[in-house]
Amino acid sequence: MRIGLRVPPCAPLPELAEFVREVEAAGFDEAWFPDSQLLWRDVFAVAATAGMATSHLTIGTAVTNVVTRHPAVVASAARTVAEAAPGRFVLGVGVGNSSVGPVGLAPSKQAGLRSGIAVVRELLDGHKVDFAGVKAKLRDPVAVPVHIAASGPRNLRLAGEIADGVILLSGISPGPLAAALAAVQSGVDSAGRAPVPATVSAFCRVTDDIERDARDLKPICLTIAGNGGAAFFAKAGIHVEVPDRLPEVYPDLVHAESWPAAVEACDPYVGDEAVVAFARQFCLFGTLGEISARLKEVADAGVASVLLQHVGSYDLPRDLLEVAHG
Repeated sequence: MRIGLRVPPCAPLPELAEFVREVEAAGFDEAWFPDSQLLWRDVFAVAATAGMATSHLTIGTAVTNVVTRHPAVVASAARTVAEAAPGRFVLGVGVGNSSVGPVGLAPSKQAGLRSGIAVVRELLDGHKVDFAGVKAKLRDPVAVPVHIAASGPRNLRLAGEIADGVILLSGISPGPLAAALAAVQSGVDSAGRAPVPATVSAFCRVTDDIERDARDLKPICLTIAGNGGAAFFAKAGIHVEVPDRLPEVYPDLVHAESWPAAVEACDPYVGDEAVVAFARQFCLFGTLGEISARLKEVADAGVASVLLQHVGSYDLPRDLLEVAHG
């Protein structure tokens, strides 16, 4: 199973280039960059820089979208990064979330995601596309694998139906993970195609005191519960009280500029016992031995790679890098 690291583009390009060189030297297989135009540096500029700074590391977007970026713009940007990292670039696409919200737009619906990815694919494959009666194609196209990030069953099935891979946002708890993989497989079966590789995203921290460190996960836990995950939590014995409106933290709970303030805002809704259970069941929180055992379980479930995330959006995951250096 491959191991990747999520790297928020929160630093100047020279610092990011040096960091991804360290990520490659530490033995990681993949580096994935999120896309939020107001929060971080441009994801495609960062990905191209990372590609030129490394030699064998897989570079991916986790994830871009077809709302703030026209599909033709996505295709051109993807082609450019693929030239900077030949055979090593993966285009991860999702509904938008932190890209669309801060500029007053709505995330992609399934139909929009499907049609947008179809346009990107056609252009990258060198075909002409009809844009409202104007037919055009991309010069110097380069085929790029497209992975869809998904958590709900409809988009999971869509990924199985049309994508080259899927990025699962369900965490590593066996029940939800199995359900997500089954939804992807149903899409695969309906399209009559070969299985697609799955990457699972998981928050990770090496610690011998989960009770202390799990508190940092409260904004993540409440956001997942508020976005339809409360039922999964309930099945796992995790009770989260979802308010009518999530606490207003800029720009949102998951990307809060003040993480302590976000944690405090979630205290009334996510108890300490609940977040510890979330850390143990859905995340990779624990000692190195505990995390290694959980990773083996994930691999045995049929996952191709794990994308490790640290908590926070505006610092680089140096703690995870130091652990890898050993």
